[in-house]
Amino acid sequence: MIPPKTQIRPEGLNAIIMVILGTIVFALHGWVFLSLMGLILTGLVLNFFRDPERVVPDDQDIVVAPADGKVVKIGVMTDPFTGENRQAVCVFMNVFNVHVNRMPVSGKIESIRYYPGRFFNASLDKASTDNERCAWLIKDKSDQNWTMAQIAGLVARRIVCLAERGDFLERGDRYGLIKFGSRVDLYLPKGYEIKVSKGDKTIAGQTILARKSL
Repeated sequence: MIPPKTQIRPEGLNAIIMVILGTIVFALHGWVFLSLMGLILTGLVLNFFRDPERVVPDDQDIVVAPADGKVVKIGVMTDPFTGENRQAVCVFMNVFNVHVNRMPVSGKIESIRYYPGRFFNASLDKASTDNERCAWLIKDKSDQNWTMAQIAGLVARRIVCLAERGDFLERGDRYGLIKFGSRVDLYLPKGYEIKVSKGDKTIAGQTILARKSL
């Protein structure tokens, strides 16, 4: 059995240090209300940058969720790499979700493409085309192409890449994160049946999002 373990992402250390120092300053000045707000904010920031270990299913025919959050859309969407209409699942992450993104399948990172844009609420449909985003093209072990798009949201202002072009990552491996609220769209190749519904909650690296059709 794998013991539960949670770490804090190093990408969040600057924010964590700032809120802790601010809280200390407020306390030294005797500002009770601001000190309490600082403690609450410190807890929220620590919670946001947590990175718990996950037990990844070993069934080779499944696809796992790339993000913690809520399924806000399932349908045919335009792939940002190929321009083709493909089946897609969109997962919205609020500020209380874990924001570390994980690989839905094992594969090689063929390309990473950045798109500048706006910062609309990431739960809206137009976020997929109008918001700042980072798209990943993945080729799996069967030479099928997958596309993931990390989308910045209303509060999010930075998309962090933890992998590079040419890297081969296993299903469930960490590949990136988005700071403070965001969304991940996953575009599936043909031959997969989606196993979640709109409104379902997902856990990155664990929730079965789709399964290969027989």
